[in-house]
Amino acid sequence: TLNFLLSLLHKNSKTEKNNRRKKMSEANEFAAVTKAFSGLGVDENLFISSLGRWNRYQRESYRVSTPGFFNEDERQFQRWSDHHILQLRQEFLRLKDAVVLYTMHPWERDARLFKEALLLKIPQQDVLIETACTRSSEDLLGARKAYHSLFEHSIEEDIAHHLKAHERKLLVALVSTYRYEGPKVNDDLAKSEAKVFVNALKDAKKKNLIEDEEIVRILSIRSKLHLKAICSHYKEMTGNFLDEDLDGDLILKQVVQCLCSPQTYFSKILIASLSLDVEESAKDSVTRVIVTRADENDMKLIKEEFQSKYGSTLAAKIQEVANGSYRDFLLTIIAKSD
Repeated sequence: TLNFLLSLLHKNSKTEKNNRRKKMSEANEFAAVTKAFSGLGVDENLFISSLGRWNRYQRESYRVSTPGFFNEDERQFQRWSDHHILQLRQEFLRLKDAVVLYTMHPWERDARLFKEALLLKIPQQDVLIETACTRSSEDLLGARKAYHSLFEHSIEEDIAHHLKAHERKLLVALVSTYRYEGPKVNDDLAKSEAKVFVNALKDAKKKNLIEDEEIVRILSIRSKLHLKAICSHYKEMTGNFLDEDLDGDLILKQVVQCLCSPQTYFSKILIASLSLDVEESAKDSVTRVIVTRADENDMKLIKEEFQSKYGSTLAAKIQEVANGSYRDFLLTIIAKSD
């Protein structure tokens, strides 16, 4: 009798341990699937290996245990949240969008980026600025030609139509420019134009900086090396960095960063976008930045700046947040600059 009871206790204990292991394994699997549903991109392999094996009771258990994705309907069933349905449709498209953008001719890609940014209810001025300010003069001219062919309008016309007066003037000037890209810089002129910024920022309370014609002129015509010299002289004169002193005017701050230190600008865009809880437009920035910078010298600088500023490599952050084939595609692209 004693042996029978001991055997029964041992059997029950073993069953309980197995049940605990099973529940823990199921909980881990649920957590993995939730991450696959939540990140940037989708993890197709995990859906096949885990979700595809679940029976109807496991799927029921998952719906009940994941209220963030499912809402209890008044007719007693768990239904997908409308928000997450839309989000997942975006995630399944994310790899396709990245591949299409990466395959496009750079002129067509930038022309389409301009158009998409302008067609939104509130135009994405940051996309317009980064595209206008970080391309070479030849590539920017090419994007304008492609825009003509694709949309039978000029970029300048459409910016003038969609943007407000002061922003319109600056953006039209930025997309229309053909900057000198040689090595020569007139240091005396750069110093005098740094003083223009010093004086304009002193009077910023009286006059909006974006309305200052001299500021718009300098930012829209000077070479990038000349503008870097202006920033250097500004620092000598004031002890401050010009882009930091432009915190009160986000548009001008973005313009200066994109022209003078694009790695700083793009690193900030990436860290803000590589999060599980950001809006869809912010998630799209990851694709846009990595694909458009893939063949440029500044991808290496972006990765160095990202690690220096945020204490993690860009690759590690992508590994942490992105999923599946989309993640692997991004990692392959950024590895080219190593």
